[in-house]
Amino acid sequence: MYTLGYRFRPWKEAKAIADGPSILKYIREVASDHGIDAKIRYRHRVLSAAWSTPDARWTVEVERGEAKEIASFTCNFLWMCSGYYRTDEGYLPEFPGRDRFKGRIVHPQKWTDDIDYAGKKVVVIGSGATAVTLVPAMADSGAAHVTMLQRSPTYMAVRPSQDPFATKARRRLPLELAYMVTRWKNVLLGMYFYQMCMRRPEKVKNLLLGYVRQMLGPDYDVGTHFTPRYNPWDQRLCLVPDADFFRAIRRGKVSVVTDHIETFTERGLKLKSGAEIEADMIVTATGLALVPVGGAKLTVDGQPVDLAKRFIYKGMMYSDVPNLASVFGYTNASWTLKADLVCEYVCRLLNHMDRRGYRQCTPHNGDPTLQEEPWVSFSSGYIQRALALQPKQGSKRPWKLHQNYALDLLSLRFGRLRDAMVFSR
Repeated sequence: MYTLGYRFRPWKEAKAIADGPSILKYIREVASDHGIDAKIRYRHRVLSAAWSTPDARWTVEVERGEAKEIASFTCNFLWMCSGYYRTDEGYLPEFPGRDRFKGRIVHPQKWTDDIDYAGKKVVVIGSGATAVTLVPAMADSGAAHVTMLQRSPTYMAVRPSQDPFATKARRRLPLELAYMVTRWKNVLLGMYFYQMCMRRPEKVKNLLLGYVRQMLGPDYDVGTHFTPRYNPWDQRLCLVPDADFFRAIRRGKVSVVTDHIETFTERGLKLKSGAEIEADMIVTATGLALVPVGGAKLTVDGQPVDLAKRFIYKGMMYSDVPNLASVFGYTNASWTLKADLVCEYVCRLLNHMDRRGYRQCTPHNGDPTLQEEPWVSFSSGYIQRALALQPKQGSKRPWKLHQNYALDLLSLRFGRLRDAMVFSR
């Protein structure tokens, strides 16, 4: 939370790896203190946005309330802060025989308060952050046994939920200074670790797997269940706070199975190895479905905008799409670090337009040598499934994404506003 939290608002709780209610409390306090909560229109779903050059204006069509009433709003500048995945549904593969299972099947994105797993045998399908969070939580709160079923392993890193450095800094320094020092310590450590993964992947791999062996003991099959086929940070790492996942395995409350599903059965799952897992409940932690700009349909002067055919400018705007920015965070660090920088840049941009009397700003590529590159160089399934829908990054600045906070800080806070940006009155 020292990097996921806002730069201007110190995180005061003891736990640096916080739970959902604590994070929600923090966000609500910030929104209330700055009067943002009074400016939010809830239960509005953006359907489309149409830009008119003669009017220098976006018209945004929304669906609101349970009645799904259609309404429209206009704005001079449109800022999409809708994240990068579908909120209405997650990704769910086609599982053979799914209708045969007699128990309950739940996707974490559709979790409801009436879900009861007390005393039940639970299978969680998946090995990403959601599964690694759910499995020990369910094991510690009433499930008879939890099995994490994965096709392939994920790298896992153990960290304490409380940051000892932050605790000491708060004792010796003013709160805001302690927060900023801890924030930069974590930013720099994160950048160093990522660079180590890129430059010396075998060393980092041995380090991560060494911790797992230390947690689970010499007799556990770490090679099968915790050794991925890829290098660290080719996909996201999973953070295990206070080693809770591994402690649950040692207590016998959690099992890890690495195999492929052949079919669902009435009583559980049959695997391609021939083994069967009995279950009273199955949780499909199978990932996200990604969608740009919240799935809104964009048009510019009546022409549909296909973002997959656009370059992304400084990681936040789109080639030849006027007066529109979107927030996309880091894949290798806390999302809020990049969101903060995007906020600063957009404010700089709007203030510049006000001072000069501009009504329109449009990123435009005039470099014929610019080469297309994939939006994100990640091998994760949820990224690969969505690449065809996403904008492209370019081979050079300002169309290149660096995934580096220090470089982005210099570029977005102090860099030129006119590189590849066309202004108009």
